[in-house]
Amino acid sequence: MGETSGAAARHTPVSLAIAAVKQLRPKQWAKNVFLFAALVFSRSFLQPDAIIASLVGFAAFCMVSSTGYVLNDLLDREADRVHPKKKHRPIASGALPVPAAIVLLLCTGTLGLSLAAWVGPWFLAVTLAYFCTTLSYSWYFKHIVILDIMFLSSGFVWRAVAGAVAVDVGVSPWLFVCTAFLALFLGFNKRRGELLALGDTAGTRKNLAEYSPAMLEQFQAIVTGNVVLSYSLYTILSDTTPWMAVTIPYVLYGIFRYVYLIDREGAGDAPDETLLTDRPILITGVLYAVTVVAVLMFGPL
Repeated sequence: MGETSGAAARHTPVSLAIAAVKQLRPKQWAKNVFLFAALVFSRSFLQPDAIIASLVGFAAFCMVSSTGYVLNDLLDREADRVHPKKKHRPIASGALPVPAAIVLLLCTGTLGLSLAAWVGPWFLAVTLAYFCTTLSYSWYFKHIVILDIMFLSSGFVWRAVAGAVAVDVGVSPWLFVCTAFLALFLGFNKRRGELLALGDTAGTRKNLAEYSPAMLEQFQAIVTGNVVLSYSLYTILSDTTPWMAVTIPYVLYGIFRYVYLIDREGAGDAPDETLLTDRPILITGVLYAVTVVAVLMFGPL
């Protein structure tokens, strides 16, 4: 309480603004790139209207997802104060007072839903479904072992579906399956990274103690194999050009590199930081994107 009271005494407009921006977790907005999957793989990236709709949809999800982060941190502020990393978050540390956090939540939520409504009613419906999933995770399912990962991962699926709705294309089963397995891969590796990072202090999260490294290794093996298999089958069996198979090595390296970082360097408890700071993964991601666009534009059907 002393640390929180001291932070409150030092509040200034500038410090509150900085804390508010940090609370929005802009690094996490990288997850919303899943909205662009349908834009790219449906070959709609040369249509200005589709590009604008995707960009506005991306902005909407950034605001709505940040609303979820604010709400989650409000609910978890007491538990976060005893967490070695999360205790430095704006709400837990007292840098962003609870009343200010509530105002921030209302502003981002209103802006996000307004942008979603501009894209279209169906996009707004998917956005609301995503937000309801986020709420159910924050209020209940994050405390239920296994379901916590499944609900967390479903947010990525909603992002991919929203991207398809934004550009008015059908939701491909391949898009759904590949996104779902990739999201589960990130989710179980996040839990494994958290478990490795916290060690004996894992009890600071209610359900983290229900997991074990051996259990998570099994889950990791299952979803990793399915990520590779589903993506490989997509490149071969889908209606896109068969030349998409040339992107498989990028996917393999990215997955293997991510597993290596978790196992050998203790990364993974914050997937956004791992994906945005590891140079080999960044380079692989750029090369993958360039190759996909080139294949879709110039490859034979």
